Amino acid sequence: MADRVAEYTSRIQQQEREVRSLSAEIEKLKNPETAGFSSHLEGLREENSKLKYRLNILKKSLQEESSKCSKNMININERLQETFGDAIRAAYPHLENAPLAVTPNQQPRFGDYQCNSAMAMAQMMKSKGQKVSPREIAENIVKNIPDNEIIEKVEIAGPGFINVHLRKDFVSKLLTSLLVNGVQPAAAGPKKKVVVDFSSPNIAKEMHVGHLRSTIIGDSMCRLFEFLGHEVIRNPALGDWGAGSGMLNPQIQDTFPDYLTASPPIGDLQAFYKSNCSMLSEESESQKRPLVCERSSVSKTLPLLKHGVQCLIARQEFQKVYDCLDIQLIERGESFYQDMMTEVVKEFEDKGLVQVDEGRRVVFAPGCAVPLTVVKSDGGYTYDTSDLAALRHRLFEEKADIIIYVTDSGQAGHFQIIFAAAQMIGWYDPKVTRVEHAGFGVVLGEDKKKFKTRSGDTVRLMDLLDEGLKRSMDKLKDKERDKVLTPAELEAAQKAVAFGCVKYADLSHNRINDYVFSFDKMLDDRGNTAAYLLYAFTRIRSIARLANIDEASLRKAAGSTEMVLDHEKEWKLGKCILRFPEILQKILEDLLLHTLCDYLYELATTFTEFYDNCYCVEKDRHTGDVVKVNMWRMLLCDATAIVMAKGFDILGIKPVQRM
Repeated sequence: MADRVAEYTSRIQQQEREVRSLSAEIEKLKNPETAGFSSHLEGLREENSKLKYRLNILKKSLQEESSKCSKNMININERLQETFGDAIRAAYPHLENAPLAVTPNQQPRFGDYQCNSAMAMAQMMKSKGQKVSPREIAENIVKNIPDNEIIEKVEIAGPGFINVHLRKDFVSKLLTSLLVNGVQPAAAGPKKKVVVDFSSPNIAKEMHVGHLRSTIIGDSMCRLFEFLGHEVIRNPALGDWGAGSGMLNPQIQDTFPDYLTASPPIGDLQAFYKSNCSMLSEESESQKRPLVCERSSVSKTLPLLKHGVQCLIARQEFQKVYDCLDIQLIERGESFYQDMMTEVVKEFEDKGLVQVDEGRRVVFAPGCAVPLTVVKSDGGYTYDTSDLAALRHRLFEEKADIIIYVTDSGQAGHFQIIFAAAQMIGWYDPKVTRVEHAGFGVVLGEDKKKFKTRSGDTVRLMDLLDEGLKRSMDKLKDKERDKVLTPAELEAAQKAVAFGCVKYADLSHNRINDYVFSFDKMLDDRGNTAAYLLYAFTRIRSIARLANIDEASLRKAAGSTEMVLDHEKEWKLGKCILRFPEILQKILEDLLLHTLCDYLYELATTFTEFYDNCYCVEKDRHTGDVVKVNMWRMLLCDATAIVMAKGFDILGIKPVQRM
């Protein structure tokens, strides 16, 4: 059937080209002798109308067939855009690249969605010398909307807004599919390979609050791509290469001769590293180069980098943080790309793209005033070189379709030059391969200054997480949860609240902006916080238990119970649940995860409205016994919890059954 749709579409496009050609010829000639063209033109238009009619019928059948067979959730907004896009092309075939704007209606009494294309189309046509009112355009669009399974009715309001009312049986069917099949991602094209570069600790330093945002944001992006069915490589740019790091090896060997069996303290490694960096900055160039070369060559002969330092830091100290935050990634540092750097420099040189500047070898990328330094004056490589080597490896060896760098916004300029250089040399086409820097602001203290300890030191990440555990337990005890939960349940709730709140406080803010870190705010169980959402989720999950309905009964009812959506709060909740794929699609495009947090908060508050107005379980006022269960409403509760759970999973938050 899809082939037939393609065939009819091709024929329509050919007919439309002929119609335009003949129309232009008629206007040009203005000669009675060309009347034969008029007859031909009318014939083409008639055939064109018939083809469009048959095409709409086929599209509708194909749409209905796909809906019946697919277990995936449907992106309603995307489906409406397809419908209105077809209607606009049918109404105005000569208007190329007509604007298409379909959004959820902000005023539900006027409809569920709204198409706002008519106003922009009127402006476009006006610029071409065609004066048509937006309302007239809206009327023509509406006339060309084919019958479909989604739209109950459309209404034109104001100057040309097209208000869309969804069919309740369609929404009910989608909710049933969600309950039967679970939260399945909307169909989103072919599977892609995605590399996410995030976290970026240094083997000689403890993870501190500066690593917090990159780690949390990067992990959530990975979870999103994974849920949508893509292959994801979680790649931290581990800082394990360079003079300062290389010089650690002989120092550790001298100070801790049994380093292979007894790992030295992390504090000592950090002190060594600072000392090395200070020494290198103070030495003259003539002293520095032989020192670095000697120590770097020694470091390559020792098993320390792979089996000592990296094991000590990445697998012990770093892993403590990653275990708390439930972060999975591969161990690959800058040293992995060291042997590739020579090839990268040679490739740029062979193409005549390298210039010599005061002994350095540099590369100027188009549109960038600052060059990349690919070889230093002492012959060593730089972060520019390693980043180019990493990008090349990801493009040609890992064959990535999407590469995302999650670092602070201060590095935006650096990556802009890296990407420009890679495009200049022909490594990738931005129209084909998505390479993007997802920058973020810094973490501030409550004084609105950079987050520091009272002594002015950078806050250790493990100290921050430990403080979160302490405060979450205090919060649970204040709510007397320790009196009703078992020790195991209390510990699970403590971790869920502590680590969930730290993650949510970060992700709920637009990543581009700085944000103020405050335990008091993130642990508040009112407002858009993880604490509120976790308690709301637990409350929703408890409804079935209080009604003595087990999971098996809910699953059985899901396939046989009609989802009644007559009450306005039922209808509002049902539509909110089904917007989940739209939210994920938006995040996929702009990588702004706070949109998901806002949606989960909206879903929780919409559920509260529903639960306060629609009885799910009716009990005897005197005995407290359950006298009636409105199963379709219980299923709405279940659908809400299912979507919330998946949203939590993408954010990296672990809810618990009891809190």
